[in-house]
Amino acid sequence: MKGSYVLILKLNKTKNIKIGKLGKIKFYSGKYAYVGSANGKYLTIEKRVERYKKLNKEKNGKLKWHIDYFLVDKDVEIIKVLKYKKKECELVKSYLKNKKAIKGFGCSDCNCYSHFFYLE
Repeated sequence: MKGSYVLILKLNKTKNIKIGKLGKIKFYSGKYAYVGSANGKYLTIEKRVERYKKLNKEKNGKLKWHIDYFLVDKDVEIIKVLKYKKKECELVKSYLKNKKAIKGFGCSDCNCYSHFFYLE
């Protein structure tokens, strides 16, 4: 399936994590949501999520996107994956209404404030 997805993630303890060029960021224990998309010719949501699950399970691999740096942390787990036909920036607008966002996370290719949100 092509479209957008939301990864629901859990960080088991408060800690600083280095997120690529964004540098070290303090993340509080709790649940987070990451909004992404898979719309390429050969890329589906299932393939993208499979890559994320592998990174999260093995806790190593090639770190390409901001979310990769978060996923390889030993205290992070993927709880749920939600799939949508909406564009990712449309999904982001619905999350931004009531959630704390990490500025610049996951949105280097658009004008959104963030694609990563603290849910608790």
